[in-house]
Amino acid sequence: MAYLRLRQVVKSYDGRSNAVDDVSLDVERGEFVTLLGPSGSGKTTTLLMIAGFETPTSGVIELDGHDLVRSKPYERNIGMVFQNYALFPHMTAAKNVVFPLKMRRFPKSDIEKRARHMLELVGLRRFADRYPRELSGGQQQRVALARGLVFNPDVLLLDEPLGALDKNLREQMQVEIKRIHREIGITMIYVTHDQTEAMTMSDRIAVFCNGKIEQVGSPLDVYNRPANRFVGEFIGDSNFLAGRVDPSRPGWVELAAIGPVRVAQQATLPPGDVDLMIRPERLRLRPPGATDGADNAIDLVVDDIINYGDSILVIGKARGLPLRARIVGGDPEVLRPGVTLPLAWAVVDAYVLARR
Repeated sequence: MAYLRLRQVVKSYDGRSNAVDDVSLDVERGEFVTLLGPSGSGKTTTLLMIAGFETPTSGVIELDGHDLVRSKPYERNIGMVFQNYALFPHMTAAKNVVFPLKMRRFPKSDIEKRARHMLELVGLRRFADRYPRELSGGQQQRVALARGLVFNPDVLLLDEPLGALDKNLREQMQVEIKRIHREIGITMIYVTHDQTEAMTMSDRIAVFCNGKIEQVGSPLDVYNRPANRFVGEFIGDSNFLAGRVDPSRPGWVELAAIGPVRVAQQATLPPGDVDLMIRPERLRLRPPGATDGADNAIDLVVDDIINYGDSILVIGKARGLPLRARIVGGDPEVLRPGVTLPLAWAVVDAYVLARR
């Protein structure tokens, strides 16, 4: 049985529409699972129901075989880290970390030892006597993380904890949170709308949309094999080309305005209308008149380019259809608007999705 188990969980605030709609999810002990989705998709509401701050309209939430739905938040051994830190401004970093230990009546001899160890774990021992106003945003978030971990919770919930940080600091904290997760092996449930955070930090990702889970899988699974077009569009950059599968031609997809292309999904292709997904980084330049070993070729007329330094995103059209290609090491003098680029992709670099 899963360590944390959600079964057919529903949350409705008005009795007519569901903020969370029939969500089922299993989380193993020690796993790092991210709830990923746009604003209003139900991910934070799901997190709050696990914490006990919201009550499910129906469904089951169990932790290690014990029913959580009837438990008060303070009766659950669950830690919580918020986006706005929620530190006590009149307390030092050390006293903020000590606070949950005192509330849980830990032995006095154990409190100082635990707090000191946790501040060391997050790299803030020498800042123990500073107040939140004397700490940077990243340091405040480390204090909040230490406070959420210090009482040895069964699960740590993190609600967009890095949303208020700048890009460089956010990336540093991603590394720190993953390091702490590896060192202590705690079960973590992380909520974000940032695809990069989800891809770099998670063991598994649950993709939310309109209160439902669209797909659960490893970061590479949801990126390379999305369950539907929403997942493919929400995670990463994608090209979608409309096509049709003819059962009499296995291994081929007939693309509108482009023609037949070979694909790797031979046995699993659904007959009828489909979308062919090609990630921009899977498209590569080919020598004129050759496919460079690839099985499919296409010509892109450049409309615009975005230079990222290490790569160039080329935006244009192929036979009138919008297309984007990310070229590594490309020359911006060559990849200029108006030119026609010969591109190619291998059969394994495209993924076919049934049209809903």
